[in-house]
Amino acid sequence: MIQRYFSVMAFSAILLFGAAVFSGCEERDAVDLKSLIPRSDKYDVRIIRDKWGVPHIYGKTDADVAYGLGWAQTEDDFKHTYETLLMGRGQYARVAGRSGAPFDYLWHLFRFRDIVEAEYENQLSPEMRAVCEAYAEGFNHYAALHPEKLDTRLLPATGKDVVTGFTMRVPFFFGMDREIRRIMRAERYHEISRPEAAHAGGALSNELPVGSNTMAVAPHRTPDGKTHLAVNSHQPFEGHVAWYEARVKSDEGLDLTGGVFPGSPIILHGHNPDLGWAHTVNLPDLCDIYVLEMHPDDPDKYLFDGEYLELDKDEATLHVKLWGNLVIPVRREILRSVHGPVIRRPHGVYAIRYAGYGDIRQVEQWYRMGKSRTIEEFEAAMRIRAIPSFNVGYADKKGNIWYIYNALLPVRDARYDWRGYLPGDTSDTLWSEYLPFEKIPQVRNPASGFIQNCNSTPFFTTTGDDNPDPSAYCESLGVEGPDVMTNRALRALELYGGDESITEEEFYAYKYDWHYSKESRAAALRQKILDTIDDEDAVVQEALETLRNWDGACDPENRGTAIAILAMEPVVRAEMFGNEAPDIKELFVKRAHELKDVYGRVDVPWQQVNRLVRGEVNLGLGGGPDTLRAIYGNWNGEYLRAVAGDCYITMVTWLPDGSVRSKSIHQYGSATMNENSPHYADQAPLFANLEMRPVWLDYNELMENMKMEYRPGDLVWE
Repeated sequence: MIQRYFSVMAFSAILLFGAAVFSGCEERDAVDLKSLIPRSDKYDVRIIRDKWGVPHIYGKTDADVAYGLGWAQTEDDFKHTYETLLMGRGQYARVAGRSGAPFDYLWHLFRFRDIVEAEYENQLSPEMRAVCEAYAEGFNHYAALHPEKLDTRLLPATGKDVVTGFTMRVPFFFGMDREIRRIMRAERYHEISRPEAAHAGGALSNELPVGSNTMAVAPHRTPDGKTHLAVNSHQPFEGHVAWYEARVKSDEGLDLTGGVFPGSPIILHGHNPDLGWAHTVNLPDLCDIYVLEMHPDDPDKYLFDGEYLELDKDEATLHVKLWGNLVIPVRREILRSVHGPVIRRPHGVYAIRYAGYGDIRQVEQWYRMGKSRTIEEFEAAMRIRAIPSFNVGYADKKGNIWYIYNALLPVRDARYDWRGYLPGDTSDTLWSEYLPFEKIPQVRNPASGFIQNCNSTPFFTTTGDDNPDPSAYCESLGVEGPDVMTNRALRALELYGGDESITEEEFYAYKYDWHYSKESRAAALRQKILDTIDDEDAVVQEALETLRNWDGACDPENRGTAIAILAMEPVVRAEMFGNEAPDIKELFVKRAHELKDVYGRVDVPWQQVNRLVRGEVNLGLGGGPDTLRAIYGNWNGEYLRAVAGDCYITMVTWLPDGSVRSKSIHQYGSATMNENSPHYADQAPLFANLEMRPVWLDYNELMENMKMEYRPGDLVWE
């Protein structure tokens, strides 16, 4: 998964200055901080920090554990936990200012909180509500003891804040932000599709995710009967969707290790003793934009099936921090049609509809997935279908492996081109049904004995005859076609698919592969540079010779990787996100001279350029964009600073007797935002060296590697 939060500057300018109405600042009452500290007997929980600072949270109930997780994560990352909870309340702009305004606007536009208020007790089980409320109490307890860290008038956080945060974030992962960005452009982005429009072929989405891998190997593909699972999401290294590692165990059966985002009371991917799962981002077409035909004399009426209907109108107030403690309320129009939320622009009036809108059970589904102990129970959790996207790679102690193209695919009228904008004047385009779970692309226990997904098409999940048939999926469903193959997917098929007997050591080694396939986009761009650039400049000639000798690998000492990546990565990134790509020839010449100016040569060892920087730590890295050892960096004119890609990784192995062991690594350490902690960057050297550390699942082993044990409120963690 990769962060899908959209660029906010242009959007926030429109929100704040485009027909906005300013009013006086709002005063809020202070809260009694003592009231936020739970009774000492309310929660029975212990937090055990291992020698790497990772919290292992033991409680009597699942709610106890969630309370402990809320406390522990807030200790390690107060900023993003706090801000995420504020997003769930539509008050992010109070602390983030202008950059937070778009999130608060969407909170109002989609009425996320209104839906949660209406459905909280209807859609969520009592135990789920207790978990969410306990997590919020863990945050409140910590905040009450550290009032200097926040505006205490924004307390307390609630379980509804937690659930609203989940409901808000999910559509960003399948591209809703992209569609809204397009609406906010100065001119209309798409023409309106009509029934006679034909599909031109290809994937519906012109945006590809830049990360996440999952691979699983069944016992009959290994020499020793083991089952392996790689949990290898690619996220930003910092921010609201950066991974935090935790172990949670309760007497009610919760027993998980894995990753969570700030504000999450449950594990989002990882494993328990019996099974595990990983997510990768998929990009089905789950969001549609409708152009409304407005009444010629009444701007608040739109045509639908032959009659003019009235827009549902409301007004929202965004509280936007300008500087210091100055917060300015900004009033904005909120509109709805039968299709969904509506945005007025000079070039049209647009309605937005996306799959799963109104369902608040995302947190419940992840909770049930983690509580599952058999493949049947896991399938029952998946059939909740509240998580509208994300591929799933699954494995368990019985040797089952399973790939699921998890997507809530709308059943649409195939006469329209759903990649464009839709006419809003007809119910023909107003879908209301989804493709059943059993019909979405899946590969379960293939004869090949392995599955993979690396943000690629579901139609090449494995080798052999068990892949889904692309002809079974019409284009209006929006599933990525067979041509959507990342380098990571190509390499996974070449490595795992080319080895008939995969040892545990090989399973790890293949995950850290840093080569580009000969069939990859990178290989094609390399050849394009060599075929088209004939500049006689000496530095360019040196760069061409370096590229010509490059073997397509990203190992730390490789002398051809720097010029290759610096020239090609901006082109590939632009193509992935539908932006205009820079001229690769001009870019190649520019990067060649930059390397020469900075290092005195073009053939610089890759690790000198590719860097992991964290506080005082500055380490060279191997790996690169779209390799299985995925590293994405930002060029600062001197080196690439790694900002995303491989981050929190867990490698899981079930032995033939059903017992489990796993190893994990975080790119920094457990103290994701605490610069004063010894765990702020203590895992970075291991990460750079492709090393992992054991996950202590056994209590006795944990005690042998324990650094500290405490209860929330007893002390302040380092």
